[in-house]
Amino acid sequence: MMSPDTVWLELAGLRAVVTGGGGGIGRAAALKLLDAGVETIVLDQHAHAYAQTVHDAARLGFAPETVVCDVADSTDVKNAARAIGPVDLLVNTAGIVGEGDLLNVDAGEWATMLSVNLSGSFHTAQAFAPGMIARGGGAMVHIASIAATHPRAHSSAYSASKAGLKLMSQQLAFELGPSGIRSNTISPGMVRTPRTETNYLAPDLIERRHAAVPLGRVARPCDIADVVLFTLSPRARYITGADIVVDGGLTQTLMSHITESGG
Repeated sequence: MMSPDTVWLELAGLRAVVTGGGGGIGRAAALKLLDAGVETIVLDQHAHAYAQTVHDAARLGFAPETVVCDVADSTDVKNAARAIGPVDLLVNTAGIVGEGDLLNVDAGEWATMLSVNLSGSFHTAQAFAPGMIARGGGAMVHIASIAATHPRAHSSAYSASKAGLKLMSQQLAFELGPSGIRSNTISPGMVRTPRTETNYLAPDLIERRHAAVPLGRVARPCDIADVVLFTLSPRARYITGADIVVDGGLTQTLMSHITESGG
């Protein structure tokens, strides 16, 4: 049964694919889509990656379809798309992070990060768009980052990959708009997920990060997933080519680092 707070989104009966569906944001998005009455297909690189998503869905009375798929492999994505068939919604959350100064990043690491964070979304958009066109339209949401606009130092190709993803989504919005397909990015700030949880083991780190955010806390995956669902829904039918920042106001604090000097 759908929750009353999801009925207004008017998503019931649609079909969606969520890449990286075993991760924090991907899992939250998949569960919320299921709760909204959406037939949801969860993609991840390994079956064990989405096992927790399937378990959590079962506890809520849902049974999402699952497909093992490496989004960095265009052939793998094409095969998955053929097996799944046409969908109305695409949520690209699959992504990886890295460490290291750009001058020290080797070509292989650079290529790997771009192949997942940027090319992965390109492959899925290219594979699933024809089905959306055949169904009369659809919507795509790609998870970018505030690092796409505010470079995250010492993070290898992460910022470059997310910046490319943002612009790719804008190009898709322009090219696919006449076919009734919308494409948007969502740029989270700090999000506490299973993948980032080790970052919070340092003493006082969580308190310092909470203090850095105007809304007073680090985001949870559901904070991002709620925006994903709205952006996919007919309630956002005139929003395309946008980048929606969901960071609790973190990026608005830049000037607070500058000492007042009268100008």
